[in-house]
Amino acid sequence: MTRLKNLFDEGSGTSTEQLDPVSCVNVENVERLNEKAFSNGDLYVGDFKEILPHSKGKYTWSDGTVYEGDWEAGKMTGKGLLHWPSGAKYNGDISGGYLHGFGAFTAPDGSIYEGQWRMNIRHGFGRKKYSNSDVYEGEWKEGVHEGKGRYFWNNGNKYTGNWKRGKMHGRGVMEWVNGDQYNGCWLNGLRHGCGIYQYADGGYYFGTWIRGLKDGKGTFYPAGSKCPSLKKCSISLGYKNGHKSVSSQCSSLNLEEFVVKKPSVKRSLSEKISISGVLRSSGRMSHKTAENSRLSDSGREFIRYNSSGTFSLDSDAGQSEVQENTAVVYEREYMQGVMIKERIRNCTELSKKDEKRTRSHAKETKKSSCVGIFRGKNSYHLMLNLQLGIRYTVGKITPVPKREVRNADFGDRARITMFFPRRGSQFTPLHKSIDFYWKDYCPMVFRNLREMFKLDAAEYMMSICGDDGLTEISSPGKSGSIFYLSHDDKFVIKTLKRSELKVLLKMLPNYYNHVKEYENTLITKFFGLHRITLAGRRKVRFMVMGNMFCTELRIHHRYDLKGSTHGRYTEKDKIHENTTLKDLDLSYEFHMDKSLRKFLFYQIDVDCKFLKSQQIIDYSLLLGLHFRAPKQLNGLLEPPNMMPNIESSPTSHEELLFPSKGLLLVAHEPSSVNTEPGPHIRGKALRAYSLGDKEVDVLVPGTGRLRVQLGVNMPAQANHKLYRDETDSAEVELFEVYDVVLYMGIIDILQEYNAKKKAENACKSVKYDPLSISAVEPELYARRFIGFLQQKVFPELP
Repeated sequence: MTRLKNLFDEGSGTSTEQLDPVSCVNVENVERLNEKAFSNGDLYVGDFKEILPHSKGKYTWSDGTVYEGDWEAGKMTGKGLLHWPSGAKYNGDISGGYLHGFGAFTAPDGSIYEGQWRMNIRHGFGRKKYSNSDVYEGEWKEGVHEGKGRYFWNNGNKYTGNWKRGKMHGRGVMEWVNGDQYNGCWLNGLRHGCGIYQYADGGYYFGTWIRGLKDGKGTFYPAGSKCPSLKKCSISLGYKNGHKSVSSQCSSLNLEEFVVKKPSVKRSLSEKISISGVLRSSGRMSHKTAENSRLSDSGREFIRYNSSGTFSLDSDAGQSEVQENTAVVYEREYMQGVMIKERIRNCTELSKKDEKRTRSHAKETKKSSCVGIFRGKNSYHLMLNLQLGIRYTVGKITPVPKREVRNADFGDRARITMFFPRRGSQFTPLHKSIDFYWKDYCPMVFRNLREMFKLDAAEYMMSICGDDGLTEISSPGKSGSIFYLSHDDKFVIKTLKRSELKVLLKMLPNYYNHVKEYENTLITKFFGLHRITLAGRRKVRFMVMGNMFCTELRIHHRYDLKGSTHGRYTEKDKIHENTTLKDLDLSYEFHMDKSLRKFLFYQIDVDCKFLKSQQIIDYSLLLGLHFRAPKQLNGLLEPPNMMPNIESSPTSHEELLFPSKGLLLVAHEPSSVNTEPGPHIRGKALRAYSLGDKEVDVLVPGTGRLRVQLGVNMPAQANHKLYRDETDSAEVELFEVYDVVLYMGIIDILQEYNAKKKAENACKSVKYDPLSISAVEPELYARRFIGFLQQKVFPELP
């Protein structure tokens, strides 16, 4: 009776005592009773079984709500029709007092939903026609669009693709009534990731978008030019972009995937209803944003920006018209919607360049020893084994009562080992991989490290071992290691050599003490150390690390900086959008707040002293740069077409999509920023000299407010010196100045200055400048490393 009573409470607002048929019926041993009036004014007409409504009946509440349909033991169960005084009505399956199964609901505003329900909430496949004639047809979850679905606006625009939490998310296709079409990735209702924009006249743009704005490199094919196949361009974009969240979601942009098929609906019975539960989370697109969706790329202005600082405006419509030379294509680079570079290329030349890049990439992959051994299906098995092992280890060590680590926790016997047969065992689950042995090193130490870094054990397991799995990424170095990235970008998993494993185990006690004492350390965060032994005694060692570039901002450039110069450059034909560049490739100086710089070099000095004490060399500063568009161009920003966004106000939407001014430091407000610890840094907010040594946040136009920590979300100005051929002037020095957000950390800390490195130093010192090579003794390496960062990368302002 409880569900029925709750239903009556919500439907009529009367007390549960008045609505309980058991307490209201005063006739004993009654099998059938055609009509019964209750003292609170409710009326039931129908069949009874003993004293409870049963079989067919009609119940009218005193407030005018009416249910007519099937009953079972005093509960609305079966098929029925509900009418509310507001004019809303439901006709369909009901179980135990809940809307559950298949049914049609008409709201007071005239909108109609027809589809599946679960516990009073739209859940499953359904179609909703809104009062403004918009239509959504597809999958629902907990009352909002989630899964695959199609949305039709009353102005003729249409979206077909994936949804998440009521917003366009994942892969999908947007078609405008004027004939334009976008086929690519979405995030929270905005174009985000790689995609293909097709103009009504036949022109194409292949590129990347960030938060609804073009950002990064892309190629524009005018109407009439020879355009590569969509499938080929999709793969190329995934490779060029290199970013996990884009490449994994957009490996294939196939419209056929998004055809929403109506499932065969079984009208099953199940559960309960309230008018408030039915009307909440309607998921309708706001009328304002639906109108905005009429806009498309075809009416935009593009900005040509030259190094001299001049720029001109061109209409996108003109650019997509048939060109005289149809073999011409345009290579473009955007920054927050501003086109900062454009190069006119011959289509044949471009295709040869792409072919050469693909061959080069294939060669690099072939050279990699680890990747060669564990390719394809073997790589999948390796990934699955890793997830099974981590799930087992974390689950086994987490319930152990928390305590301080002891010397024995670092010893040779501090291991968890287990055999994982494919058929499962008393301790391990059945799995689809191959048989393997698992070893976990120093589990109590790494459990304490994860807690020290404020990582929740359940979230850690979900990130690495969840259903979304891991993504294999290409190795940025020469080691031939395999890299995996967790689905939420928080963790990087890297294969290790046996020598690197030994170094890490040897330095682990001192590493533990160092990161415990210095919460702002820039040294890589280690969360786990594991080994998998496969058939044939092949051993693969892994370490789990924090991803230094786990951020909602796009990382435009990456640098690996050692302070040495010999061989520290990248050949131009090997540079693509996500190449990690080296010392001699760096053409910027970064100026930051005086206090921020002081904190940064204090910590670098402390970390280098630790590495020197462990006889470590060859480490580097991994530096990621997020550029903001040049200030002089912000007023001429290419207007994005306003993507329809659920229940968003025009004001907030415009603020999100139109970056205006540069970065701004403001006083830290914990309630206004995300204070959860990231996978790389767990320290406090930093203090800025320019704000009177107060803790600060940085306001990033188009993104929001970010907490400034050491190595994370650090604002700076990047100065790029223009040389004579760029400025056409020999009399003055000119600089390009950009606002940037910096991300950094010290990586590759597992190379000892051993006999092999001493021999390398002796050999190379004869042929090259001894100060230019990487293999030098730890004291000199640390001094040179810090000096290079202080003088060349982050020079002090005069």
